[in-house]
Amino acid sequence: MTPAPAADQSQPLEKGLYIVATPIGNLGDITLRAIDVLRRSDVIACEDTRVTGKLLKHLGIAARLQRHDDHASDAARARLIALAQTQAVALVSDAGTPLISDPGYRLVSEAREAGIAITTIPGACAAIAGLTLAGLPNDRFLFAGFLPVKDKARADTLTGLAGVEATLIFYETAPRLERSLRALAEIWPTRTMAVARELTKLHEECRRGSAAELAAHYAAHPPKGEIVLLVGPPVAAEACEDLDSDALLRAALAEMSPAKAAGKVAKATGLDRAALYARAVELKAG
Repeated sequence: MTPAPAADQSQPLEKGLYIVATPIGNLGDITLRAIDVLRRSDVIACEDTRVTGKLLKHLGIAARLQRHDDHASDAARARLIALAQTQAVALVSDAGTPLISDPGYRLVSEAREAGIAITTIPGACAAIAGLTLAGLPNDRFLFAGFLPVKDKARADTLTGLAGVEATLIFYETAPRLERSLRALAEIWPTRTMAVARELTKLHEECRRGSAAELAAHYAAHPPKGEIVLLVGPPVAAEACEDLDSDALLRAALAEMSPAKAAGKVAKATGLDRAALYARAVELKAG
């Protein structure tokens, strides 16, 4: 691949919208290209001017900042699009790659409809960093953002993702982590999961195990920081022969009816639900 020619940093940037990734923790992860674009942009649209202001101060960049978050009005987006028609506008989030569970989707979509040139400046992304650390299958993965806060909505979301044959990636907050892991343990007790936190920082951690094991650990050791929660893909049916289905059924029967227990184990393992139900009835009776 032929490298792109180096930009002339003495010249103004071409007009348009620049999507700029920033560090997720370690400031050393800012790219040279990102620094150049931020330095030469006419306007930087950001979630929080205080957060971005600290980064720019560290980089020695003086810039015109304009707040742009999830609550930005249609009029605010229209103003940025108008600016990008004649100036260089950079879009950043508080950390990582913009638009990945961060503001920007509507702005980029409307800018594209307006015929504005859009350039991406790639860099750090917590979801991808977590995936590289977890050691879970990564040939197929699905990023699913933040899990819902309410129990029923969370359960409905997870149930809808049950058949996805890929590693699932979620973002989660520290106060909600244990509760989400408990919910995952109910639905997918046998899947391997991972919690990646404090990514790129001094106390970076990636811990693997079942949802129940991870929930117990974080109940005893309350986490801090932003978290990436990863769920391994469903266990292939042919690989389930070595599973102790009776043990799984007994655990489920302690809390639910044979029909529900069979459904739960079938969803977690891929085993035949009818056969599991028949066995659950036997276990319940015995």
